[in-house]
Amino acid sequence: MAASTQVRILDQRTPEERDRPFLPGAGKNWLLPFYDVFTRMGGVRALHERAAGLASVQPGQAVADVGCGTGNLSFTVLAAQPSARVTGLDPDGDALRRAARKARRRGVALRLMQGYADRIPAPDASFDHVVSSLAVHHLDDDGRSAFAREALRVLRPGGTVTIADFGAHSSEDEDGGHSTHGHGRVHALRHLPWLRRSGAAHGPVGDGAHDDGIIALLADAGFADAREVAHTDHRFGRVAFVQATRPRLD
Repeated sequence: MAASTQVRILDQRTPEERDRPFLPGAGKNWLLPFYDVFTRMGGVRALHERAAGLASVQPGQAVADVGCGTGNLSFTVLAAQPSARVTGLDPDGDALRRAARKARRRGVALRLMQGYADRIPAPDASFDHVVSSLAVHHLDDDGRSAFAREALRVLRPGGTVTIADFGAHSSEDEDGGHSTHGHGRVHALRHLPWLRRSGAAHGPVGDGAHDDGIIALLADAGFADAREVAHTDHRFGRVAFVQATRPRLD
């Protein structure tokens, strides 16, 4: 099959979600053309390689990359395990079209879906792995909790979730509030070295342990053995790698 026919973008949004706002991966829509350059300069590829290595996807397994953006983690998973069946999910249609073009250039099969992390458009128990990199902090409190429940739902018993993200994830922005736009400013600054400001780049998004941390979210959703399996002191903040398993049926 030609590579050009292997890449599909399926719009899985409901009518109510068509005008739903979301935070772009680069923080601003106009920065999308430069996003891959920024992340490459920021050393994000190493984070993707670490996450893919920790996920340890086996031949033929099904993987959901939630918040896939332009597809970089998906491509890293496929490089490590070419026979994996990878689906990337993101609300940003422009980012998905970039991911599709990259997949065609690479000649890899990649399924792409436009949708949201708090309503993963897939049947129950349809994936062996859920992976996500630098996306969960884009979500508000309710969105993070819903994502954790959805990840549990779409995983098969014994399936694993692997998340790489900044720190323990407070819902506070750099001004001490609860604004989604605050997440955007911190996220964008961490990816854009020459726009970095010391006060914002080290704000509460990556500070300390919080009740709404990823480990607690996964445990509350029903995952077993939710734990931090690794971390790295990235130039723009501490990045934690968290894993958990959907319990097997009795």
